[in-house]
Amino acid sequence: VWVLLVAFLIYFLRAPLKLTDNISAMSMFISSLTPKFYVALTGTSSLLSGIILIFEWWYFRKYGTSFIEQVSVNHLGPLLGGEETDTSATQTNENKQTCVAECKVWRNPLNLLRGSEYNRYHWVTGNEALTYYDMNLSAQDHQTFFTCETDHLRPADNVMQKAWRERNPQARIKAAHQALDIDSDCATGYILLAEEEAITILEAERLFRRALKCGESLYRKSQLLQNHSSMHEAEHRRDTNVLVYIKRRLAMCARKLGKTREAVKMMRDLMKEFPLLNVLNIHENLLEALLELQAYADAQALLFKYDDISLPKSATICYTAALLKARAFSLEVATKRGLTTSELSAVEAIHRAVEFNPHVPKSIILPPEHILKRGDSEAIAYTFYHLPQWKNVEGALNLLHCTWEGNYHYVSVYPKKEWPFFIVFVGCLCSFTAMLAILTHQYPDIMILFARAL
Repeated sequence: VWVLLVAFLIYFLRAPLKLTDNISAMSMFISSLTPKFYVALTGTSSLLSGIILIFEWWYFRKYGTSFIEQVSVNHLGPLLGGEETDTSATQTNENKQTCVAECKVWRNPLNLLRGSEYNRYHWVTGNEALTYYDMNLSAQDHQTFFTCETDHLRPADNVMQKAWRERNPQARIKAAHQALDIDSDCATGYILLAEEEAITILEAERLFRRALKCGESLYRKSQLLQNHSSMHEAEHRRDTNVLVYIKRRLAMCARKLGKTREAVKMMRDLMKEFPLLNVLNIHENLLEALLELQAYADAQALLFKYDDISLPKSATICYTAALLKARAFSLEVATKRGLTTSELSAVEAIHRAVEFNPHVPKSIILPPEHILKRGDSEAIAYTFYHLPQWKNVEGALNLLHCTWEGNYHYVSVYPKKEWPFFIVFVGCLCSFTAMLAILTHQYPDIMILFARAL
């Protein structure tokens, strides 16, 4: 239809005729059209609309958005709307900064070991425990943490740089063994074997201890040379990441093996030695271990330090604050005599926690290696480790259940995607033109009169 209108416009604008002549010429042109033309016009419009509808539907199923809408917003919008004002640009930047912590995908501080824990699920069910997207994010993290621009100068580190990019687990393990054959003090080689080849936590702990010995030696050497050049500084930063990762994993192995007090000591020492590495969220590991020991006073002191508005919130911070306040809460007694000040504070803390992340998982499954703040992945990761701590506090789960059922049940339901406007519009257009084509084919005289009247 639009092509036909443009053709009309070009034809009559090119013709050097008066307005009355143009109108008479247009009426003569329309009166000379046969029913076959209208059938072809409506049929072609219906066919093109159907093709666009199929493409829009496929694009929406694959990418979750409308292609026409995306092109309109990203390309046509700036051309038609012009430049944004400074005020709107500033507001947009502020909104992006407030939402970046929630939209960013974070590494799960309580992620499991691939070889000795995630692979168990694969052995039992035959299904992969981790998605390709999750493993790809981990590969990017490993390349960021464990590589630097001077790796090509050392053959073992050069091999490991290629190993972190490998998709096949067996190829990564083979490359780690090759790197250790070249240099027996390659700490990252032991890290990879502990993460992916060790089939028990004891074996993983043994490999991490060997990696710790090598990592400490490399860290001391690079520490002395870090101020010599930018390359030495990058190498020291890499060695620092390796050492912190090894110590943290050793503490997590001790926690899994039941040596909780030893794990707490290792985490405290690690946080004192490297106080600026808050990005790794070691305090969340420490909080879980302190709750397991029922050291609630120590957990409260740690929470007071990290429950700051300037730091990005997490389910561990919010729900731990609610759990500590719910210890003095009795639901049965409170319903009889009313809420005291401390019990009212506990209820408010529960509300804040559930409001932050209302996605209560219906069943406990293996947590992913990466989580989305305030999403169901974070809820699964938190529940996997912290459910026993909630069970230890009498009445805490009942209070949480009542709060969730009463106010936030609808929020945790996974929202259904609505069809974009352009898919609905193209679908209606396709149906309408198809109906016109059928009516024009069946009743040509009536439809021609109707078209001439329009």
